[in-house]
Amino acid sequence: MYQTTYHRASSIDEAAALFAKGTEAKYLAGGQTLLPVMKQRLAAPSDVIDLARIKDLVGVELSGDTLTIKAATTYYDILNSAEVKKAIPAIVYLTSVLGDPAVRYRGTIGGSIANNDPAADYPAAVLALGATVKTNKRSIAADDFFKGLFTTALADGEIITQVAFPIPAKAGYSKMRHPASRFALTGVFAVKTKAGDVRVAATGASQDGVMRVPAIETALKANWSAAAIDGVAISSDGLLSDIHGSAAYRANLIKVMAQRAVTVAG
Repeated sequence: MYQTTYHRASSIDEAAALFAKGTEAKYLAGGQTLLPVMKQRLAAPSDVIDLARIKDLVGVELSGDTLTIKAATTYYDILNSAEVKKAIPAIVYLTSVLGDPAVRYRGTIGGSIANNDPAADYPAAVLALGATVKTNKRSIAADDFFKGLFTTALADGEIITQVAFPIPAKAGYSKMRHPASRFALTGVFAVKTKAGDVRVAATGASQDGVMRVPAIETALKANWSAAAIDGVAISSDGLLSDIHGSAAYRANLIKVMAQRAVTVAG
């Protein structure tokens, strides 16, 4: 057994100060990752600092061409947000196929991207939409945020405060769900920006976590249609191969999920 001290922070500054005092502190958002690994004795933090009650970390704002979702906003609140439904319906759909009701009531967008699980859904949305991850110290572009398997650009003790999404012209998401975990065997988020650029991100497929798919982006920029992806060849190099599916299977899923994402995006 090990001893952990629980703290309920009331402000971002207080949370950061508590983290600095701990010998091996961890932030707690929705607890969908941290608590299970603690139960399995894979993590033994000296201090657990709960961010869920910090008012400045909860809420959704729609202003101009930007949708901002604060870091401790739960999946449930995102799923039921009128602002998200109006601005980027694809995020609502992504949230609806994420986990189960228990996960959606507790999980948070900040916790999801901070953990950067290779099969998580939100990293695909953040990367494909070219979002900006804002912390208590700086702003980080999505292309610079995700650094590999369970790895991000966050410095030790840095707190995600919100994610700012540019509102796209079109966006769609599709994934092949594992029937038990509901994680993505492969999920693809496809975006056409208002400037006419195309960004496509896949989750659940790469050994390095969420990734852009340049070959599909090029095809869709020339012709935004599911048919345009037919001739695209996706290499299986660097893709996951496990009991749930081979690398070749996931390479094919990237194409199929991309086509479905484009179809639902319109």
